[in-house]
Amino acid sequence: MSTTTTVDSPVDVRGPRFVAWVTTGVLILVLLLAAFAPAAAGVLIAVQTLVFALGAWLGPRRHPYGLIYAQFVAPRVGPVTETEPTAPLRFAQLLGFVFAAVSLLGFLFGATAVGALFAGFALFAAFLNAAFGICLGCKLYPLVTRLRTTPPSESPASN
Repeated sequence: MSTTTTVDSPVDVRGPRFVAWVTTGVLILVLLLAAFAPAAAGVLIAVQTLVFALGAWLGPRRHPYGLIYAQFVAPRVGPVTETEPTAPLRFAQLLGFVFAAVSLLGFLFGATAVGALFAGFALFAAFLNAAFGICLGCKLYPLVTRLRTTPPSESPASN
């Protein structure tokens, strides 16, 4: 089997939900730290920003939290009954990366409120996925791909 097929093949829906729960926990900790230790919150959001970047770049099968799921959780939860495509998940990780990066910039430049606000946006999206299975990035993915692949409007033929 080729690497592309393995990487782009659908994944067990429970994996991304697990990833979302771990992300939710990390982001809650970022917000708690932001209240009394903004530097520590900045370090933690930097780590989460890297995790989002790796998830967007490498995909759910090689996402750091996804590897934890595959190694320790998946063998204990039974066979896969439902899968989902990887491209929307990678896009969701990219959106998480953008929010976390803005949060990180806020903490780095001393704008703790901005850092906390954007960490809160990322937390909202992660919790929605973890608790309710609603992946905001996955919902936006079809819209973005439609915009990206819209054919150029036909120009009138010159006579």
